[in-house]
Amino acid sequence: MTAAPYPVLVVGDANVDLVLRGDVVPRFGQAEQLLDGAELVLGGSASIVASGLARLGVPTWLAAVVGDDEFGRFTRSALGTSGVQLDAVRIDPINPTGISVILSAPDDRAILTLAGTIPLLTRDDVLAALETSGARWVHFASPFLMPGFTAALPELLAEIRARGIGVSLDTNWDPTENWAGLDTVLPLVDVLLPNRTELEAIARVLGVTQQGLVELGPRVVVKDGADGGWSLEAGGSVLRAPGIRLDVVDTTGAGDSFDAGYLAALAHGVDVEETRLRWATVAGSLSTRAPGGTGAQAGLDELHEHV
Repeated sequence: MTAAPYPVLVVGDANVDLVLRGDVVPRFGQAEQLLDGAELVLGGSASIVASGLARLGVPTWLAAVVGDDEFGRFTRSALGTSGVQLDAVRIDPINPTGISVILSAPDDRAILTLAGTIPLLTRDDVLAALETSGARWVHFASPFLMPGFTAALPELLAEIRARGIGVSLDTNWDPTENWAGLDTVLPLVDVLLPNRTELEAIARVLGVTQQGLVELGPRVVVKDGADGGWSLEAGGSVLRAPGIRLDVVDTTGAGDSFDAGYLAALAHGVDVEETRLRWATVAGSLSTRAPGGTGAQAGLDELHEHV
């Protein structure tokens, strides 16, 4: 590992999550249901990744937009508590901060999202954040929540790559299920970080095999729930790493903590892919011990106990 990790810029969604647990399948007709738990926590894939990176000792900036409201202040406070640099979190005076309502069951979840300020992020926001942070790696999250920004993503990625900066992408789920533009984006990405369901959907829409996605350009690092994760690279080799078996409280954001673990390994100079993958699966597993995406994220010392 290097003496000090390099800085990382995370780009994407910043919002709050209202996580509901228990009997969460809605029954209309004015039926009232009693829940096991409800928590208001930091949300947004990009925010959870940034929080996880900062807790793993990586100098981390987040480029995102929040509203000038209570949810926006909650979001900035939670990010700051995790150690994320807030210089590039822009406050919009008009639009509300985004919110997701997470209906969390033990083995699955449903997500209802109001995008709010999320789509207001611009190319100029990202370029300014690059100058401020001096980042050597940029991670993009939830591009399909920002359709206007994503339309110009190939040009932005080309500019970032021309500066010698690494790029990773976690698409998360596309609400339209069209996965538009990925054919031009993926050749400009170093690491793609889907879950298994997203991987299958992307490959199907692009008309390629999973190995065919690798041949488009990126290493593909896949989140596979309780089975941990696996990595596909050029030449067809597959590397696997298990997660940690523990009592799961909430899986919300576990994939984002997986991303944070993998990217933290890169930033710390870990050059063995099996070890990077293990950082990812351990970070993802440990995050499930508490409600929300950041309540139980691991620090570097705790992660090392399991790697």
